[in-house]
Amino acid sequence: MSPPAPRARTVAAVVVLLALHFAMAVGSKLHESTTSDEIAHVTGGFAYWKLHDYRLQPENGNLPQRWVALPAVVAGRRFPDLDQPYWRKSDVWVMGHEFFYETGEDHFPMLMWARAMTGLFSVAVGALVFCWSRRLFGTAGGFVSLAFFAFSPTFLAHGGYATSDVCIALFMLASIGAWWRHLGRPGAGPFVLSAVLFGLACVAKFSAVFLIPMMALCAVAHAAAQPGQLGRIARSAAGHAAVAFAVIWAFYGFRYSAFNPALPAADQFIVSWGDMYAYTGTVGRLIHFLAGIRALPEAFLYGAAYVFYTSQSRGAFLNGAYSLMGWRSYFVWAFALKTTLPFIAASVIAAGVAVRTRIRPAATLGRRLAGLLPLTPLLALFSVYWLVSITSHLNIGHRHLMPIYPVLFILAGALGPWLARPLGWRACLVAGLIAWHVGESLRVAPHYLAYFNELAGGPARGSEHLVDSSLDWGQDLPGLKAWLAAHRRPGEDAYLAYAGTGEPRYYAIPAKRLAYINGFHEDEPYIPLGPGLYCVGATMLQQVYSSVRGPWTIDLEKEYEFLRTFEPMFQAYAQDPATRARLSAELSPEKWTQSRDRFMHLRFARLCYYLRVRRPDAVIGYSIFIYRLSAEEVRAATGGSLRDWSSLIERSGDGAGG
Repeated sequence: MSPPAPRARTVAAVVVLLALHFAMAVGSKLHESTTSDEIAHVTGGFAYWKLHDYRLQPENGNLPQRWVALPAVVAGRRFPDLDQPYWRKSDVWVMGHEFFYETGEDHFPMLMWARAMTGLFSVAVGALVFCWSRRLFGTAGGFVSLAFFAFSPTFLAHGGYATSDVCIALFMLASIGAWWRHLGRPGAGPFVLSAVLFGLACVAKFSAVFLIPMMALCAVAHAAAQPGQLGRIARSAAGHAAVAFAVIWAFYGFRYSAFNPALPAADQFIVSWGDMYAYTGTVGRLIHFLAGIRALPEAFLYGAAYVFYTSQSRGAFLNGAYSLMGWRSYFVWAFALKTTLPFIAASVIAAGVAVRTRIRPAATLGRRLAGLLPLTPLLALFSVYWLVSITSHLNIGHRHLMPIYPVLFILAGALGPWLARPLGWRACLVAGLIAWHVGESLRVAPHYLAYFNELAGGPARGSEHLVDSSLDWGQDLPGLKAWLAAHRRPGEDAYLAYAGTGEPRYYAIPAKRLAYINGFHEDEPYIPLGPGLYCVGATMLQQVYSSVRGPWTIDLEKEYEFLRTFEPMFQAYAQDPATRARLSAELSPEKWTQSRDRFMHLRFARLCYYLRVRRPDAVIGYSIFIYRLSAEEVRAATGGSLRDWSSLIERSGDGAGG
């Protein structure tokens, strides 16, 4: 029997690498709880399919939400009752909590199917990376690119979550590539492919708007290389706009209103249109105008306004500092700390090689640079997206950089020719970088979201630099349950401070809710503190979204001391109905609730200042820190004088590493 043809071996090798990537990305989530955004994506997508109502989570792309919810639709999952206030005011977080945890059906199979759907998007990114790199740099280059992609901690993390980040990375890359191909190959086929992909990108995520300057740069480069094309390019651009217009309307059922009139009446979006107009300036006025003439579906316009509204200011954390407006250096740091060092090195070397080998020896500068034209769409995507990223105020996660990674994976293929025989030191360098990159992924597995490179001090030091979706997205409740089952002492109290949409009750975690960020409809109860296990997520530990972020000031200490005098009343108010009735007659329940919540937030912030310098007794998945605190530690950290608190911090600082 003759050996298989080289093409068959190539296809088989690509399939094996992509299948391995899928298995690692999705399989690593088998022991992870729902991350913060997944609950909203699946719930919103289900409502789009089954209810034809588009108010839930319109800001994160209709396409990826429909895609990840498709298995739940096929399985006939039960949706919560619509005759309730949370449906009427479009609260996707409460509706999502009910959909996942309160219908009587186990949410986890639905969640894993949704994650697998994103895994397919990630596989498609890998296939596109290989094909593009192979066309530029040959088969060896394609495999170099594919190896870096397949073992990228970034894509292994987000390629298994039911969110929109991988989806926009795929359609942004595919769209700019198809546009460039269409510019060079006039005809109906390339046009249709490019226009449809652009339309799908528009419903993948609102960052698709940045494709417009990317495509403009490609058009300018093409027109400069082939004069006389401006008329055709203008007509094509108009055609792309028309197709995108049709795709957007199709995804919203060709209906302007986001509200399905056949369903129980709904009052508003989760934030009113009026607030959008008030806080979005010129952009808001433009969207208001488009809504007035019904140029696009209401939910699409609202989603665009909401994205702009929420990006104006947002709590952010970077290298121990806090900000509401972000930093121009945020994404530079995020890339530098969460990308493997071998891939950073390979990207720098490959970029130089790709440019140098494509500059032709010719008399004129224009002809010398003509060889760089095939790199135009990649360079346009990379440069525009980086420019937008560094000027963004929305500094909440490394995942927002995902569209640039496929560009770097493709360019890394420029190192492929170095693997040609006879093998030399360059081949050893490439093989060594790939092996190191693979080793980094294996070392952090299965906690890919928590990957940080050696510059950051590794995953164990990640929380000192970035949190939220760069490290702690609420994914480690199963690991916490297992640890408590093995290490919690009989009768020992456990306290949980958690930022995420997972439900501790689902995992039967025996912990008192110390502090939560979940947006659900449960009141924050008063919890007296005592000795025991304090389980604190990295995002909560760093107080990123707390009103008490930043330095602990004398004014905060004075406010805390004042509110602490009411602690016995807060406890009695929570536990004794007669006392509650008497106190409510003296001061409204709203005032008692506000004062109690402020006290607990200050108390927790004061505790976190201590915990940040105290070495944890255990760490779950690099995202949940566990401290076994004595009665004296708890008293000094939350109930002692300022002198007691400061002394405790000073004693704990030695050898704490933080």
